[in-house]
Amino acid sequence: MSDLATRMVTSADGTPVEYLSAGHGPHVIVVPGALAVASDLTALAGLLAARHTVHIVQRRGRGGSGPQGDRYGIARECEDIEAVRAQTGARLIFGHSFGGLVALRAACGNPAFDAVAVYEPGVSVDGSIPVDWIDRARREVSEGADFEAFITFVRGINPDQSGRLPRRLLRIILRRAIPRAEMRQNCALMPQAISEHAEVGRLDGRLADYREIAAATLIMRGKGRATGRQAVALTRLAATIPRSESATFRTLDHFAPEKKPGEIADAVLGFFAAHARPGVQIEG
Repeated sequence: MSDLATRMVTSADGTPVEYLSAGHGPHVIVVPGALAVASDLTALAGLLAARHTVHIVQRRGRGGSGPQGDRYGIARECEDIEAVRAQTGARLIFGHSFGGLVALRAACGNPAFDAVAVYEPGVSVDGSIPVDWIDRARREVSEGADFEAFITFVRGINPDQSGRLPRRLLRIILRRAIPRAEMRQNCALMPQAISEHAEVGRLDGRLADYREIAAATLIMRGKGRATGRQAVALTRLAATIPRSESATFRTLDHFAPEKKPGEIADAVLGFFAAHARPGVQIEG
């Protein structure tokens, strides 16, 4: 997608926040995940832009946006979303993975959003998203071993699958399976990802907060979240949000919004069409 316009807004704490915009129609904010940058969701944005003006947030610590900062936390992420929302007039939001957590937290108690769509949001319930790997990964980053920190992350976040593989074997698999540019990005974003997952862990006991989401909410998951602890967590999340719907894509994995966005875009477009309402659109 080549016709994206780069725009800037200033968040509540003075941090610059970059976002990429394209399309025409009701405005949608798109929030990428932990090891992603805004450009990773341009294919999805291009599909949504057929009916919407889409704004992909470049989250803190990425691209032209400012650093996470010493006071980083989910509140800063929500302030960034609010700054983009206020500038664009967006009443719709989509988030993937950690970006899904950000989207949901931004919608808590916020009547400005009409509809929220999330794909495999990073909402942990009763430890469904492990965070016991963080201390080791943080130490490895401090020693300059970003690739080792990434291995620790991959093993720690999915202990029942990749976590069972010896580190030596996983090093070989990851180097062969992940393109070099993507691996460089993953390693470069490990410091940010560690801070973000610390927030995932901190919010683990806060399921009741999502009762405060007034917007219609679509919770999507792929084959990897169809069963297991995180499937239970997402089911409980859906039961907590007053106006929620769920959808499962049994042929898609966790990275589908970045790599195979077609079915997800169709679901999001249909959901937003059903729940968007006419409103003031500030930025064209």
